[in-house]
Formats: sequence, structure tokens, C-alpha cells
Amino acid sequence: MSDASPDELMIAAAAAELAGVRTVFVGIGLPNASANLARHSVAADLELIYESGVVGARPSRLPDSIGDPALVSGAAATMSMRDLFGGFLQGGRIEVGMLGAAQIDRWGNLNTTVIGPYERPTVRLPGSGGACEIALNARRVIVVMNQSTRSFVDRVDFVTSPGHHRPDGSGRRPAWAGAGPTAVVTQLGVYHFGMAGEMELAGLHPGVDESTVDAGTGWPMRRAESVAHLPEPSADTLAAIRRLVG
Repeated sequence: MSDASPDELMIAAAAAELAGVRTVFVGIGLPNASANLARHSVAADLELIYESGVVGARPSRLPDSIGDPALVSGAAATMSMRDLFGGFLQGGRIEVGMLGAAQIDRWGNLNTTVIGPYERPTVRLPGSGGACEIALNARRVIVVMNQSTRSFVDRVDFVTSPGHHRPDGSGRRPAWAGAGPTAVVTQLGVYHFGMAGEMELAGLHPGVDESTVDAGTGWPMRRAESVAHLPEPSADTLAAIRRLVG
């Protein structure tokens, strides 16, 4: 078994997906910790971009929210949200968008709006914020979320952020949109998307087997041609994560 917690495995694996990336549009939570770890490890030139209008953030500590003053100190620029979304995101200047979700389906559609029928939901979630625009306009998207049959569902209850096809498998992404979801990182493993736009298991975290993945997925999960066994995070990586998240 791994000495790392499930969250630490997710943070380390998501940070590894940012190797060599220059610009990332990042939210709060696990994506935030992953992006800040990557800046100190695999992507020294990484520019963190936050929805509040901060570009090139270099926070000295892990920010608590997109409005945290720690984002401004040392940042390359600050601007209005309109200018950020119009000039950077819709202008095609964001390499990677990092998102979380309450639900995801096999095509990478994300739900952060409601659980249950929209008119009478059992749970009303925070909604899109900038997630829909990020999912459409970032050159590619990395999703970081916990996995269970409640979150990896055969059909999302609401499409907040579009994936590669509609929930029924029809349609396709607009020609002007970015590549869409390319990786999903959970406490069980890492998933990529095949040529047909369907999610497939690409790597397993230490101590996790394929039957555990199947038990936590609401559809028959495809496998990549070769499923990797992901390495245990190094002692230095775990120490860096624990300094970040405190």
C-alpha cells in the first residue's frame, strides 16, 4: 500500500500531467494544489491563471480561493474577468484548463450543476462559473475528481461542461473548440481518451487493481493498449505536497 493519501496520489499524478506546460487556467481545490506543485517540480515556467483576473500568479502559499490576496503578489498581471476570459481564454492562449466535477461520463461531459432532475434536484451544486468556457476554449482539459459509481456515471444528470460527444454518444465538439478532456485523475488512477473520444484506463495508482476501477465506474471502462502501474510519489514530492496543503 502507498504511504500517500488518496488526495496526495491525485495531486502528484495531476501535477505530472502538467510537465512542460506554460499556461494553466486553474480553480481551487485539488487542481489548485496540483498546479502549484507542478510549478515547483515539472513545469518551472508554468503561469498560473485564475478566474478572478490574475495572470502569471506565483503565490508564496496555497491560495484559499480565487480571490485570495496571495495570488496578486508577484503576479505578471491583473485584469478584469472580462479581459481575462476574452483575451486569454477565448483568445486561445490557455494550454490547459484544470477542472473538478461532481459527475463525469465516458465522453468527458462534466456536471457541476444539479444531481437529479434540473427542475426538482436532490442536490443543487455550485454551477458552471467559468467551467463551461474553460472546457470549450482551453487547448486541452485535465479533470481532477474523486471516483465512485456516484461520480463516474453512465449519463450525467446535467451537462455543465461539454466533453467529446453528447451523453448518448452522438454529436462532436465544435470545430472552433479546444481538444477537450485529455486526462482524468482520480484516487484510483489516471484515464485518457481514445481516438473515438471515450475514456479509457491508462494508469493505476499503487495498491489499486483493475477490478477496483470497474467497481467504481458506472459503465464498462475501456483499457488503454497498455495500462501502466504508476510509481509511488517520491519522498520529496510528498514533502512538497504536505508543505503546500499544510
